[in-house]
Amino acid sequence: MLKNLPAKRWKMIKLLLGILTFTLVAKPAQVADLYTPQDLIAIKKQLAKDKAGFASKTLEKYGNHYTMLAYRESTGSSEIHEHDADIFFITEGDASIILGGKMTGIKSNKAGELRGVSIQGGEKRPLKTGDVIHIPAGMAHQIIVTPGKPITYFVIKVMGQ
Repeated sequence: MLKNLPAKRWKMIKLLLGILTFTLVAKPAQVADLYTPQDLIAIKKQLAKDKAGFASKTLEKYGNHYTMLAYRESTGSSEIHEHDADIFFITEGDASIILGGKMTGIKSNKAGELRGVSIQGGEKRPLKTGDVIHIPAGMAHQIIVTPGKPITYFVIKVMGQ
C-alpha cells in the first residue's frame, strides 16, 4: 500500500517520521505530550477571544523545535523565517496560502524573521481541514483568510534549518 503513495506524500511521511524520531531523542523517554482534539478545541476557544484577528499559543518547547496552536480570523502579514521551517496541520477551517514569490513592504520583525504586506508572484494553494504543509526555511508565505471563515492550525516550528 505504501508503494502506491505519490512522491510528495511519501516525502511528507518521511519528514514527519524524522521529526517524531528526533522528538524521542530530544526529550527524555518518560515524557510525552498528547493533545486530544478536545484539548485543541479548548485552546482554540481561548485564542478566538482575542479580537486582533490572529492569536497563537506556544504549547511546548523542545531541543530544536516547538509546537503551537494558531487561530486566524483575518489575513495576516506575509513572512519569511530565514532559519526556521514551519509544518502546519490544519485542524479546522479553510483558507489559502501563498508560497514563494517576492514579499512587498518588508520589515525585520526580529533576527531571522521578515514580515511584509503581501507576496507578488507566489503560488496560491488551498488549505482545508486535515491538510499538512511543510514550509522550508527561507520561503515567503502568507495565509489568506476569507472574511467570516476562521482557520485553526497546529504548528511545528523547526528551528535552525
